[in-house]
Amino acid sequence: MYVEYTGTALTAILKRPPVSDPDSAFRAVRTEYLERFELEWFAPLGFENTFAMLVRRSTADSLALRTLTDAATHSDGWVAGFGSEFMERADGFPGLSEAYGFKLRSPPRVMDLGLLYRALASAEIDLTAGNSTDGRIEALDLVMLRDNMRYFPPYEGALVARRAALDRNAALRPALEMLSGKIDTDEMRRLNRAVDVEGRDYREVARAWVERTLVEAG
Repeated sequence: MYVEYTGTALTAILKRPPVSDPDSAFRAVRTEYLERFELEWFAPLGFENTFAMLVRRSTADSLALRTLTDAATHSDGWVAGFGSEFMERADGFPGLSEAYGFKLRSPPRVMDLGLLYRALASAEIDLTAGNSTDGRIEALDLVMLRDNMRYFPPYEGALVARRAALDRNAALRPALEMLSGKIDTDEMRRLNRAVDVEGRDYREVARAWVERTLVEAG
């Protein structure tokens, strides 16, 4: 078993066109994964790890930016930086730019993913694409712009398990079902910050979350 994202499963694995409705995406991947791979999807965990289009807070505040449409109207003269995958994928920058009408000063810089957040925070670039659950967004005081046109497909996180494994262990299904709906995006961002920014061991962070959220709740 592992955690997969509905948008990734739909477009990258099943090679289906993106859809904007979360329920439609989940139903499609749940049905086809079971038919093709004998893999069962559980109800989403509660968070969405979608692309986060980010600007500095100073930029967002000075220009009153809340949405990607707001940003596009002020993008003339901006410098953007993205990872190579975002520049190439079907739901990446080329389509985003066309949908919102971004007019950048020059073609986006293709940068290592590990450098993007710092480059934005230090004003080397003005716009980048991160992950909505990344703890560095809050740590570096960055602002995630709302995808008001719903350009990006839903990327809800959900557990996927082999049907054979579930059949062999009767206790596995109810244990996994307990996790559905328990971790929202803000909570996942806090957990990621504890690991990526504060340097805590991911096993310790996960164990503490389980004890606090599941064990104490009975």
